[in-house]
Amino acid sequence: MRITTWNVNGIRASLGKGLKEWTLAESPDVLCLQEIKATPGQLTDEQKDFPGYNVVWNPAGRLGYSGVATFCKQEPLEAALGLGEERFDVEGRVIRTRHPDFHLYNIYFPNGQRGHDRVEYKLDFYARLLDTCDQLHAAGENIIITGDFNTAHMPIDLRNPKENESTSGFMPEERAWVDKYLEHGFVDVYRRLYPERVQYTWWTYRMAARQRNVGWRIDYFLVSEKLASRVKDVIIHDDIFGSDHSPVTLVFE
Repeated sequence: MRITTWNVNGIRASLGKGLKEWTLAESPDVLCLQEIKATPGQLTDEQKDFPGYNVVWNPAGRLGYSGVATFCKQEPLEAALGLGEERFDVEGRVIRTRHPDFHLYNIYFPNGQRGHDRVEYKLDFYARLLDTCDQLHAAGENIIITGDFNTAHMPIDLRNPKENESTSGFMPEERAWVDKYLEHGFVDVYRRLYPERVQYTWWTYRMAARQRNVGWRIDYFLVSEKLASRVKDVIIHDDIFGSDHSPVTLVFE
């Protein structure tokens, strides 16, 4: 099975840069998109038509902002939107789909912002999600969390760690929440497979960062420990453009 995550930074813009063509050629079983910045009503029938896929949409209440969508070849057993808390759910950040032996979370985690205006909101979001995941784990369920975490976990995960210690996305309190997920039964499967590999999934549009590979790895697959042995690969498609993020694919049995 192949699950691909991609922050497209606007689905309409990304469709004009080859999103559909790449998806149909790559043919993942599930495609998780973040930051779609559109409602289904703002897309044409042709834009919404991904042959062979069932789509679950969760756009933000505010037009042109946030939003996620999950495309599944096999219709999920269940689909749920949000975390059950209005201040998070109005921003269209979460879709949970249930599959035969796991729950899949497609998430666009909040950005703490340059002025740190939303760091507390971001950390509260991490806490609310982990409470839900703890309940699922306690019930014996397996979970895959994917999407744009908006946090680089370790110094290896960004080009300039020293310069960014006080930047939201690499602040100690944000990184500590990734640690907490790993302590609560999750595995960062890319880093387990490739402990020393330096690859990034996001580059600012400023200062020719992508051409110079001055990036951050902030798009993850966190997988329940019980599922981790089934993971065969995690592929960062850093040669694929169409957004300031690259797509990332989980391959597992």
